[in-house]
Amino acid sequence: MPLRFPRRRLLSAAAAALLAGAAALPAEAQPAWPARPIRLVVPYTPGGFTDQMARLVQPGLQQLLGQTIVVDNRPGANSIIGVDAVAKAAPDGYTFAVVIAAYAANTTLYPKLPYDPAKDLQGVALLGVSPLLAAVNNQAPFRTARELAAYAKAHPGELSYGSSGNGSAAHLTSELFKSVTGTDMVHVPYKGAAPALTGLLGNETQLLLDAPTGLINMGQQGKVRLIGVAGDKRLPALPEVPTFIEQGFAGFTGSTWAGVLAPAGTPPETVRRMAEALTAVIRGDALRPRLEAMGTFAGGGTPAEFDAFIAAETAKWGKVIREAKVRTDP
Repeated sequence: MPLRFPRRRLLSAAAAALLAGAAALPAEAQPAWPARPIRLVVPYTPGGFTDQMARLVQPGLQQLLGQTIVVDNRPGANSIIGVDAVAKAAPDGYTFAVVIAAYAANTTLYPKLPYDPAKDLQGVALLGVSPLLAAVNNQAPFRTARELAAYAKAHPGELSYGSSGNGSAAHLTSELFKSVTGTDMVHVPYKGAAPALTGLLGNETQLLLDAPTGLINMGQQGKVRLIGVAGDKRLPALPEVPTFIEQGFAGFTGSTWAGVLAPAGTPPETVRRMAEALTAVIRGDALRPRLEAMGTFAGGGTPAEFDAFIAAETAKWGKVIREAKVRTDP
């Protein structure tokens, strides 16, 4: 005689079996990252150091990640417009920012930023560091950094130095040099690195501390005199030019650098994978000759390392800005 079960018991048993089966199944798989193109927001116009670094890693990233990498130039307000767009973007791993040293300086320069660097953004990886190169006009009566400091000290307020603008790496590093040497030089801000170099060539200014990429060829062609590297080691492209530290200015360094940020809340696994991909590309043999020609040392590393690097840069330049009373307006 067949066994009979009450209908309610049968339904309960079926429901329990269904729930048990559902619990045993994996959650619905999400599309693997990256599943669509990734945007690198460059908060400057095309052609500058930031844009160069973004486009330098673009091909390698596309190959490693298997997706199109779109470089999106969003210039304005000393990088604030582009960075703010990334800070407010969806934290889904498809929008990143490529920033330079100005990002760290802006925290002090602008007391009311539209984003909170500590809460709205997170580091992904450092791309590279370019120690600033000191160039002087060929008519200048000094040939070394020590001679420059001695002359500036003996002639307060007579020498002028140029920069690509108020608050730029060139401006802040020159102010740091003034502080270290106890000298007085006049700042002449220009609207970009190219006009600042033109000012140096025309002897409107006598000193320009700027990114190596625009000065290496000028020095090699004899159009300007290169007297020092504001880093802890010499540039491979200019092995004959000593560092400021070698010339007796202990601890004096200043650089521009490029790195990648993500909106806060981006999945940690996505940030980690992006950091690993960027590190593999920037440290690869294919880019070494191009980086050396630009006077740039390859970066790479973990998100935590880049966050610590940004914190140190923010503190360093914040002190310079406050002590020199640097303003963002001319």
